[in-house]
Amino acid sequence: MKIAILSRNPKLYSTRRLVEAAEKRGHIARVIDPLRCYMNIAAHNPEIHYKGGKLEHFDAVIPRIGASVTFYATSVLRQFEMMGVFPLNESVAVSRSKDKLRSLQLLSRKGIGMPATGFAHSPDDTQDLLKLVGGAPVVIKLLEGTQGVGVVLAETRKAAESVIDAFRGLRAHFLVQEFIKEAGGSDIRCFVIGDKVVAAMKRTAKEGEFRSNLHRGGTAEIIRITPEERRMAVRAAKIVGLNVAGVDLLRSDKGPLIMEVNSSPGLEGIETVTGKDIAGQIIAFIEKNAQPHKTRTKGKG
Repeated sequence: MKIAILSRNPKLYSTRRLVEAAEKRGHIARVIDPLRCYMNIAAHNPEIHYKGGKLEHFDAVIPRIGASVTFYATSVLRQFEMMGVFPLNESVAVSRSKDKLRSLQLLSRKGIGMPATGFAHSPDDTQDLLKLVGGAPVVIKLLEGTQGVGVVLAETRKAAESVIDAFRGLRAHFLVQEFIKEAGGSDIRCFVIGDKVVAAMKRTAKEGEFRSNLHRGGTAEIIRITPEERRMAVRAAKIVGLNVAGVDLLRSDKGPLIMEVNSSPGLEGIETVTGKDIAGQIIAFIEKNAQPHKTRTKGKG
């Protein structure tokens, strides 16, 4: 098979591992920067051009789309779908996952447990917004934030009001979530491929920090998850529409709570901690499922 990997940086660990895994299994893999693509939106003959020429045919495409390029990169992914190329994750599902509010609304509609969450732009009554999620302490998140950037823990009502006022001044969209104290600064990353959790790790924030992201100095260890956590992670990925996802959950007194569903989960942390060949399992999933014009969501929102 010929596999396209949509990535802005071929040197990233995840991108390199996917190329290695594809080539090891006898496939041809090409890394394509989605921002260098341009498209011919023709009714009967859609095309993608890249670096001065028409892009060759591919059997499958793996999107590794960062938050800063979501709009254009998902447009490129949609064009691949129009050309009949099998997407590991479909453009509609990627768009859903990149919109934190939209994905949480989808999960909420299906009854998935999550921390109490409020969404605001310029709330008239900050007090009422805080009351919605049970009061301070609260976690306040910019919708556009990634890897722990734009996430603030406000431990008191006054601190929460100050942060909300600052975000309001920036004209930013933000989420306010209850702080799950019993999680102890830890969360669980479940790596879902198809209908299985193939690996899981517990991430713990460094001392004095509440964000467990490995990019922010957090540590990770292998963990055995419960059947309920396994089911919830797989169901969350399916609700968003993703074949491959990193599902982040917290252990709370109310049971597992979903924090986020990520459509481009990093491979370095999970492969290092678990010792599993996750990249190889992704390529195996493509081998089993790739068919031309196999796009389930067909442009649904």
